[in-house]
Amino acid sequence: MRSKVGFAWLLGVIAAFLVPAPSALAYHAFVTNEKDNTVSVIDTDKLEVVKTFKVGQRPRGIILSNDAKWLIVCTSDDNIIQVYDSKTYELVKTLPSGPDPELLILHPSGNPLYVANEDDNLVTVVDINKGSIITDIPVGVEPEGMGVSPDGKVLVNTSETTNMAHFIDTETHKTFDNVLVDNRPRVAIFNTAGDQLWVSSEVGGTVTVINPADRKVIGKVNFEIPGITKEAIQPVGVRITKDGKLAFVALGPANRVAVVDTKTLKVIKYLLVGQRVWQLAFTPDDKLLLTTNGTSNDVSVVDVAKLKVIKSIRTGRYPWGVVVAPF
Repeated sequence: MRSKVGFAWLLGVIAAFLVPAPSALAYHAFVTNEKDNTVSVIDTDKLEVVKTFKVGQRPRGIILSNDAKWLIVCTSDDNIIQVYDSKTYELVKTLPSGPDPELLILHPSGNPLYVANEDDNLVTVVDINKGSIITDIPVGVEPEGMGVSPDGKVLVNTSETTNMAHFIDTETHKTFDNVLVDNRPRVAIFNTAGDQLWVSSEVGGTVTVINPADRKVIGKVNFEIPGITKEAIQPVGVRITKDGKLAFVALGPANRVAVVDTKTLKVIKYLLVGQRVWQLAFTPDDKLLLTTNGTSNDVSVVDVAKLKVIKSIRTGRYPWGVVVAPF
């Protein structure tokens, strides 16, 4: 009897080892290739491109619908937003925008969509279900960065030439405050707690951290890299871990991503990535960070826990935006 029980137990142990464990990295990353008019699909388990599909002209900003069923892409030279099925890669519909849409963001509820139109100094508010424009919000010159507070009450747009972060009430669609930042602000992002807003300034070479409650500047992140000129350090993409402890900042032609302590606003480490690193995205579990490297035509993959670059993945020409979804 004992031998049978022991044998059964042994078989169970063997079976447990033979059954493949579910992957913790079962995600697809979608990368817009600005020069090829395509999107590359990266399997983050295999760390390789598994599909490339055509989209409209000059794709840049890319996000997911809240249920991850739709890919929503700024096709800037078509002056529209294209919506694709995230599983089949088929075009679902097009949405209106102003001229030269660049970055976009959804309200936390999943609707509406807010689009920065670089050429007409407007943020367009779009009902993604009806496919119609709700309103246009006047902002500064060359609007780009789009951030929305976790509670959905405040939208922030950055204007590259006006050098401001514009705070907009999402109910009234009115601007209620403007904060001056350094030259050519590109990205605005709230942390999960909603008590910090990070705004990157490409030409100014800094990131301004703002308290959204009173719109006062908490401090600035400065960057210094031995052997790299100040002019080459151009902050663009910013992403903050869900626990709010670390921020990752893409530094453009410096070919580095800075890892920043969000309490001290000091750089902990610089990670060497591809050339002209632009935008960033975490996998949903925050274990990997993907960076789009425009002039080396690749994506760098960062192990977030180890703060180490573990892979370079070839994409199309001029990878620009990136978003990651479960599959």
